Amino acid sequence: MKKNILIAACCSFLFASCGTSTTTLYSWHNYEDASYQYQKKGTDELFAKAMEEYKKVIEKQKASRKTVPPGLNAEYGYMLFKSGKVEEGITYLKKEIALYPESETYISRIVKQLEP
Repeated sequence: MKKNILIAACCSFLFASCGTSTTTLYSWHNYEDASYQYQKKGTDELFAKAMEEYKKVIEKQKASRKTVPPGLNAEYGYMLFKSGKVEEGITYLKKEIALYPESETYISRIVKQLEP
């Protein structure tokens, strides 16, 4: 009798742990497609669309960490710099360092080159 209860408990535990709960660390929205299309064709229209998606990912994090994915602030900051918004771009590069201190060695070099 105890053996049957133990087997039933083990089976119910195994089936309960096999759920399809897929919580992601970050919300990416349509980042991949927008980034790929811009890198592939490089038009002004696709640049604007990519910038819009980056801003959306930065502002609307709904995933479990509720923070911007690694590298996205840096990428967005660099794109802002390319579009002529130097100060705002540097701000986002510094946000990358604040969120991910391990990126400081790399990002700080970029900031030094971009600062007027």
